[in-house]
Amino acid sequence: MVEHAVSLLHAGGCSGITVVVGAAAEEVTAIVTALGRDVNVVPCPDWDEGMGASLRAGLTALTRSTHEGEGCVDAVLVTLVDLPDLIPEVVARVLDAPGHVDNDHSPHPDPDEHAVELHETAAQAAQALRATLRRAAYDGVPGHPALIGRDHWEQVIATATGDHGARHYFRATPHELVECGDLATGRDVDTREELDTSR
Repeated sequence: MVEHAVSLLHAGGCSGITVVVGAAAEEVTAIVTALGRDVNVVPCPDWDEGMGASLRAGLTALTRSTHEGEGCVDAVLVTLVDLPDLIPEVVARVLDAPGHVDNDHSPHPDPDEHAVELHETAAQAAQALRATLRRAAYDGVPGHPALIGRDHWEQVIATATGDHGARHYFRATPHELVECGDLATGRDVDTREELDTSR
């Protein structure tokens, strides 16, 4: 399940992946390390508290980190490993930021002006990404993955408790729903029997 999740996140457009490990930390860390990809592992010692603890651990680690020396992480796409029919197209759809500007096809007669405009556009895009709050929906029902901009992390960390993850924060904060019911069901699996049935 972890291998599948890492592969589909890469295929969907994520640049850098953080896996939060808990109950089977050593086993999962070994699996992730063997993948040989751009994946970081974050331990969650209080994993038995529920999903909220894992989300807090992941966001706290990302708050202090940079991605390959490129500066701070502006947003994180949060998902679970127990979503058997999640596919890269869902990830790509939730990641797709509205208002994208294609600078490669814009006329810029002055190279220096072009460089300034590119810098300003990149800064504006980063600022918009930090403010982003959106999540997938399946036939109108909110689910995973969820894209959480850095501006929201502090409050998500403060409100993520038990098995609710960011649910309380999403209920209290305006956000965008991205319909993905044409691509997947969004259902999760909680038992080995359900996993076997979904294969």
